[in-house]
Amino acid sequence: MKILDFENFPQFREQHPERIIQFGEGNFLRGFVDWMIHRINQKGLFNGSIVAIQPTPHGKVVPKLNKQNGLYTMVLRGIQDDQVIDQVEVITSISRGINPYENWEEVLQVAENPEIQFAFSNTTEAGLVYSKEDYDSSRSPLSYPGKLTAFLYHRYQTFGHSIEAALTMIPCELVENNGDLLKQIVIQLAKDWNFGDDFIEWIEKHNRFCNTLVDRIVTGFPKDQMEQYAERLGYDDQLITVGEPYHLFAIEADESVSSLLPFDQAGLNVHWVDVRPYRELKVRLLNGAHTLMVPVGYLFGKNFVQEVMEDETLRSFIIRGMYQEIFPFVSLNVSQKKSFADSVVERFLNPFNKHFLLDISLNSIYKFKTRLLPTLLDYVADQKCVPATISFSLAALIRFYQGIRWEGNHLVGTRDGEEYPIRDQMETLQFLNDIEQKSRSIEETIEIILKNKDLWELDLTEIDGLREKVTHYFRIITEKGMKNALLDFIQEKE
Repeated sequence: MKILDFENFPQFREQHPERIIQFGEGNFLRGFVDWMIHRINQKGLFNGSIVAIQPTPHGKVVPKLNKQNGLYTMVLRGIQDDQVIDQVEVITSISRGINPYENWEEVLQVAENPEIQFAFSNTTEAGLVYSKEDYDSSRSPLSYPGKLTAFLYHRYQTFGHSIEAALTMIPCELVENNGDLLKQIVIQLAKDWNFGDDFIEWIEKHNRFCNTLVDRIVTGFPKDQMEQYAERLGYDDQLITVGEPYHLFAIEADESVSSLLPFDQAGLNVHWVDVRPYRELKVRLLNGAHTLMVPVGYLFGKNFVQEVMEDETLRSFIIRGMYQEIFPFVSLNVSQKKSFADSVVERFLNPFNKHFLLDISLNSIYKFKTRLLPTLLDYVADQKCVPATISFSLAALIRFYQGIRWEGNHLVGTRDGEEYPIRDQMETLQFLNDIEQKSRSIEETIEIILKNKDLWELDLTEIDGLREKVTHYFRIITEKGMKNALLDFIQEKE
């Protein structure tokens, strides 16, 4: 079996000029941004390629990428518009990869290329942070913002205070106001490294830093199915990237940027708009629905998102929560919300994506606070009563967090005699475990938990009716078990 390369795919010999530097070369960028650049190249709308920079010293992608001449296979699998999608495509948008820790000079040569216009990134939330570090012009900084700052400074030194040499930064890290944050860090590092006021002025006046929101599940390399893929494709690809068909990219930028990156003209779900409504849409309807389902679905006996949605009782619960309690309090217009909510249901039913409920359960207290509590407060303000489904999920979450013992830095809970990890901040786990160790009534336990402002940033017992509702549901779950409690809940609401 041959390895994917230009010899095997002569139709891909033609190269586009390098116009993008990309900090990161992982699954998400290859399955999202790089796939999109490939699409607009195919449509004759862009004519540009990507130089991918390894973000950490111990990365393993760049050697594979260069061995395959920048080529890799994108696999889209899932349900879209009630149709099962299973597509493969060779992506040709990456020209090469660079390990900056071994070849920093090569990165600086990219900075000297006048055709470079854009800098994309996805170095995870942990990568988009300020880190005080020394500057040495002969070596790569360790942090992503450090690399970008040094790259921009070298470009500034090459071209001077030129508007034409300025770049547009489009970070894809899942951090609110990611573009604004990146700009702040770059300016701080420029001050740390004494790059001068003129450089900082050039950054502030001429370079763009776009806030963004990205949405696509990219599961990455299918290591358990490599033999099947090699047989199906007729070649070995060490960088096969698997993702769902759904994608959403919201970018805060004007026409001067959108005209250069015409994603939307290629039929891609890209919006050049204020990101905030789209962030609310995703956080409340997608992430909120995940948080709603996890404790209920897991204690019901399910392990995957798909299993939850295939169970009639659980699906009825999730649909009620999404469409009756969350949906009305998302800011976008009804048709946009409906389209997104329907796509979320399809994504949850994706038969190719084994999304573990326990993986989503990490830091669920914080997730409830950020994803569901705002909706709960909006619902109470509008309806003058508490939302039943969200209240039931909160009761289930408290039950899910009941641990029987410590194991390392997490608690261990039980589901029908089967143990599971409860993973959250140590202070949160300590607080909840201390309550569990003391003999209290259900009413007192719920009151203490809901009153804790360290957990919720407000006293939830001040929300009229919530304490009584959560106590009622918690009691039923504890006494009857999740299956019977949920059946009672569904019948009560029908």
